[in-house]
Amino acid sequence: MKQIIILVFALGMIACQNQSGTITNVEDYNAYLVNGPLKTTSKYFELWNSKIKSDSIQTLSFGNVANEYNRYFQETGDIAFLIKAEKSLQKAVEFSQSNKEGYRRALARNYISQHRFKEALVLAQEARELKGGLPETLSLLFDVHMELGNYDKAEKYLDSINNMSDFGYLIRLAKWNDYKGDLNTTLTFMEKAMKKAESSKNKDLKIWAYSNIADYYGHAGKIQDSYNYYLKTLELDNNNAYAKKGIAWIVYSHEKNGKEAMRILNSVTENHKSPDYYLLKAEIAEYLNDTAVMNNNLDQYYKLAQNPLYGDMYNGYTISFLLDHAKEYQRALRLAQKEVDNRPTPESYDYLAQAYVQMGEHGKALDIVDKHIIGETFEPAILLNAAKILKLNNDQERVVELKKELAGAEYELGPMYINQLQSL
Repeated sequence: MKQIIILVFALGMIACQNQSGTITNVEDYNAYLVNGPLKTTSKYFELWNSKIKSDSIQTLSFGNVANEYNRYFQETGDIAFLIKAEKSLQKAVEFSQSNKEGYRRALARNYISQHRFKEALVLAQEARELKGGLPETLSLLFDVHMELGNYDKAEKYLDSINNMSDFGYLIRLAKWNDYKGDLNTTLTFMEKAMKKAESSKNKDLKIWAYSNIADYYGHAGKIQDSYNYYLKTLELDNNNAYAKKGIAWIVYSHEKNGKEAMRILNSVTENHKSPDYYLLKAEIAEYLNDTAVMNNNLDQYYKLAQNPLYGDMYNGYTISFLLDHAKEYQRALRLAQKEVDNRPTPESYDYLAQAYVQMGEHGKALDIVDKHIIGETFEPAILLNAAKILKLNNDQERVVELKKELAGAEYELGPMYINQLQSL
C-alpha cells in the first residue's frame, strides 16, 4: 500500500516539476469575470410552476420544478433553492403513481447535496425495492456508500453496474481509483468518460466532465491540462463558479499570485453564495499578510454558515474554523463527533483527531490516526495532519515516511501549508 502511495506522489512531483512558471493568462478568463444578473427563473420553470396549486398532486410538475430549483442552486449557491427542490421532490414522492423509484433517487441525491447521507441511503434502498431503473439505483447506492465510508459495500455496487460503455460507470470507476490512490488509472477512465460526454453532445455532461477532469489533472500535477479544462468549462458555462475557483487555485497555489487569485474569487462571490469561498479568500489574504481582509472573510463565512438551512453541509469547514480561528475547542470536538456519526470517513476522523490535538489529547488523536487514517486515505491534507500528530507523539520514523509520501503534494496543499510540511 505504501509503495503505491509513494509512486502516486512521486509521479505528481515529477509532473509539477515539469510545469513550473506561469500557466494562466488573464486574457483567457477575464471576460468570464464580468458578472451579469443570474437568471433564477425561465419560461420552462414558469410553465411547470404554474401547474402546481396548493393541493396539487401533479408529480410531473413537482419533478420538473425541482430540477429547475436544483439548477438555480448550482448557479447561485443559494441554499434556499436546494431546500425548495427538496420540498418539491418530497411532494412527488408522496403523490407519485408512476416513476416512484425515480423520484426517490432524485430526493436521495438532494439529500446527498445536503450531507443527509443516512436519509439518502434509506431512499436509495426504497428505490431498489421498487426495482424500476435498477442500474441508476445501484449507481446511487455506490455514491451513498462512498459518502458514508462504507467502501466494501460501495465496491460491490460498482461491480454490479460494470459497463465500460456507460458514462455513469466510467466516472464512478474513476472515483473509485482516486480513492484507491491510483491517479493514472483515474485519469484513464475520466478521459474515456469525457469522450463519451463529448460524443453525446449533452452540454451538461460536458460541463461536468470538463470541470471534474480539470480537478483530477490538478491532483496529478498536470497543471496546464487542469487550466485548459477549466477554461473549456467556462466556454460552455460562462458563470461556472467552480471553474473560476479552480483557476484561482492555480493562480494562487502554482503561480503564487495571491492578488490575482483574490480578484478572481471576489468576482465569484459577488453573485455566488457558497460559504466555503470565503474561507479560501481568508487563506489567500493570510498568505498576503492582509489581516483585515482575512478577518472580514472569516466573518463572512461564519455568518453564512450559521444559516440553519445548511444543516450539516458545512460541519467540516466549521470545525476547522472553530479550531484554527475561533479557538472554541469544545464546540469543535462536539461537532467533530457528530460528523463522525453522520459520516465515518477518514476525513471526518481527521476532524476529530484535530479536535483532540487542540484539547491536548495527543494519545487519542494518535489512536484515531492509526485506526482510521493511515492506510485508509491518500488525501494530502489529511496525511499532513496525521504526520503532525505522529510528531506530537514522538513517532519520527513514521513522520519521515509520510513526509516522503507528501513530497509531491505542494500544489494540492497550497502555499500556506508548505512550511508545515517542511517543518515536520
